[in-house]
Amino acid sequence: MANNDPIVGFHFSVIFELLPQFSIDTKFQSVTGLKATVEMEAYKEGGQNRYTHQLPFRTGYQDLVLKRGLTSDMSGVSLWCSNAIENFNFAPANLLVSLLNEKGNPVKAWYVSHAIPLSVDYGDFNAEENKIVIETITLKYNSFKEIPIPSF
Repeated sequence: MANNDPIVGFHFSVIFELLPQFSIDTKFQSVTGLKATVEMEAYKEGGQNRYTHQLPFRTGYQDLVLKRGLTSDMSGVSLWCSNAIENFNFAPANLLVSLLNEKGNPVKAWYVSHAIPLSVDYGDFNAEENKIVIETITLKYNSFKEIPIPSF
């Protein structure tokens, strides 16, 4: 039976279509940037001085930002990012971002296509604080679409 309650955003997974892939590659602290906007183009009509028509031009997508605690584990995603940034060898990857229910089953999912790394940022190192170092990976992608999840 379908549940009409709002979905919480703290239980999710990110799965890259990359090889090799290790267990750390699906564990992220946060995901932001699943945002699509329609770009508009101004059209001036002859003889009409009161306003300008706004016509839809194309869809644009925000950068996808993934954050996770830095570990010493081997990471296929980190190797992919390093290869792109250090060697300028870009290999676009697709990924699936899923919101999960309390049983770990997906309730909403988005397929992100043709992602490439733009930047990798490591949080501050500070001898006066006992904080986890956060690795932030920023990706540029072509598009995303919601994948229908059947409800039982």
